[in-house]
Amino acid sequence: MDIQRPSNARAKKIRRIIYGSVAFLLIGGVSYGLSRLRPAAPTVDRATIWADEVKRGPMLREVHGLGTLVPEDIRWIPAQTNARVEKIVMRPGVDAVVKPDSIILELSDPQVQRDYLDAQYQLKGAEADYANLKVTVNSQLMNQKSAEATVRSDYEQARLQHDVDVKLEKEGIQSSHVEELSRVKEEQLKIRLQLEEERTRVATDSAAAQLAAQEAKVAQQRALYTLKKSQYEALHVRAGINGVLQLVPVEEGQQVTVGTNIARVADPKKLKAEIKIPETQAKDVVAGQKATIDTRNGIVSGRVWRVEPSVQNGTVTVDVRITDPLPLGARPDLSVDGTIELENLKDVLYVGRPVNGQADSKIGIFKLIDDGSEAVRVNVVLGRSSVNTIEIRDGLKVGDKVILSDMSQWDQFDRIRLK
Repeated sequence: MDIQRPSNARAKKIRRIIYGSVAFLLIGGVSYGLSRLRPAAPTVDRATIWADEVKRGPMLREVHGLGTLVPEDIRWIPAQTNARVEKIVMRPGVDAVVKPDSIILELSDPQVQRDYLDAQYQLKGAEADYANLKVTVNSQLMNQKSAEATVRSDYEQARLQHDVDVKLEKEGIQSSHVEELSRVKEEQLKIRLQLEEERTRVATDSAAAQLAAQEAKVAQQRALYTLKKSQYEALHVRAGINGVLQLVPVEEGQQVTVGTNIARVADPKKLKAEIKIPETQAKDVVAGQKATIDTRNGIVSGRVWRVEPSVQNGTVTVDVRITDPLPLGARPDLSVDGTIELENLKDVLYVGRPVNGQADSKIGIFKLIDDGSEAVRVNVVLGRSSVNTIEIRDGLKVGDKVILSDMSQWDQFDRIRLK
């Protein structure tokens, strides 16, 4: 006979719920634990990185830039008049050595030639008029002086005669009437002499005024002649200085206008370096700072001479006057490297400059740990920078070793392994 068993469906359902809950919690816990795990650190070949150790001590701040050698003394020669290029006497080149009177170009302008001849003849005419006027006024002045001398002689005779008549009249030898006549004659001649003296002074002043007026005309014509002569002589274009002819930007037969630059001459013995410094590094560059110029055939010293006030293409042009003798092979337009000393910091914490490290910034950088087998990312505050070194303000200490090379491909990792 079969015995009916009691139903356990409810107990089975409870067990299934418990087992499901436990399984759900277990899976959730495992998933949570896996999500909290750090990703595996990538492995980097030690030979591909560049590391440096943090140090404390003096740090020389420098900035670096590329540039060229250019002459200090450059002379552009402009056209003095509208003219035509007749002949190019000299061509540019290293061996095109010129002196101040060396002729580079020959120009032609018929109007300038006519003006020069006209000014020459006008000057000669003015000088002739002056010479003629000088003879005329001198002759008139001499005649006046002669007339004055005649009246003076008559006056002196009349004065002496009057003195004699006065003595004779006192002695009773001669009548008073004679003495009175001689006195009147003396007084009349005295008045005439005063008038002649005044006429002489007026004639002298008039002669000087006429000559001064004519001298002014001569000076005016001479100035005009000098101008026209200089324009005429400028048709023979001369170098003006000792140096080398660098450029003649015109061709024979070309018409040039006033002010057009038609030649450039430079002194190759006096060269300066024009260095292009990045605008972010040029703020501390001032005149007088020491500099070194690498000509790739020797290193010479110099000093900052001038700093360009404007920025062009992200750089500031700095002129460096070279104080040492230039090495052989130094010539204009030669490419050079320039380094400028900004300041010498006495006691700072510094390290080699990272690839992406800029002055006064905060960056993430990998620091070596566990004897260099691993590296972890740390935040570092950078300070003043130099060409190859940079100041550490926070985030590192003396003896720490950091990776300076480009690690941008591992930006998503905070730890790497080195092998």
